[in-house]
Amino acid sequence: MRTILLHLLPASLYAALGVAFWRSCIARPAGATRATCMARRERLVLLVAMLAHGIALHASIFPADQMRFGFGVAVSLMVWLAICFYWVETLYTRLEGLHAVVMPAGALASLLPLFFPGEHVLANATSPAFRAHFVIAMLAYSLFTLAALHAMLMSVAGRQLHNARFSRLLAGLPPLLTMEALLFRLIGIAFILLTMTLISGVAFSETLFGQAFRLEHKTLFAFISWLLFGALLVGRHLWGWRGRVALRWTLAGFIALMLAYVGSRFVIEVVLQRVG
Repeated sequence: MRTILLHLLPASLYAALGVAFWRSCIARPAGATRATCMARRERLVLLVAMLAHGIALHASIFPADQMRFGFGVAVSLMVWLAICFYWVETLYTRLEGLHAVVMPAGALASLLPLFFPGEHVLANATSPAFRAHFVIAMLAYSLFTLAALHAMLMSVAGRQLHNARFSRLLAGLPPLLTMEALLFRLIGIAFILLTMTLISGVAFSETLFGQAFRLEHKTLFAFISWLLFGALLVGRHLWGWRGRVALRWTLAGFIALMLAYVGSRFVIEVVLQRVG
């Protein structure tokens, strides 16, 4: 019962915020003034939801003296990290149109570990180096996932804007230039984290995983993803890549990362450089 309540609390808070944001930003009467930013009270409630979500995840990943991980926990952790990044971004950028999209994702992700609990016990979980590598890898993957979803949302919004057929839901989004700047901040941070993950995995493979480094197809796709995102950042800096070009490179890099992480045990097999 205690475990269920740990996951129900953040799900309820996310859901309540989602309804509030939907009413204020999306379902408002025609001609009504739209809220331009997240209110202080809403920001505080979201912070409490994030803290409750984090506590629930900690209980799922570290039961007793073990470290467990699985599909449900992986998705929930990625969404939680994405929401943390989103919360920080709202301090500096107007993202009101994304509120009603992010909150339902948080509510669903909070409940996933209840239905898909982690059953795989991770080795070397007591090693501080292993845990640091694991956290950095999950941060990188989470931010790249958020960047890919963000890029697809930008693609849909840009197409509707070009055709002068903007739906009410997308009309609440921030300007495309603001969303593009957010996209490249996500990619830049995630790229640094992925670089740290690959370097630590190659240089300290035996220390972290108890085996010498082997270049497998999963690792190869991870390096291909790193090269694609690196090329995108260079192209952005040197030639000002943006719009469709940036979106295509983002999705290409994410697909390569997905090929590395594919399968119900993608995090176990690739991020941790282990074969189940």
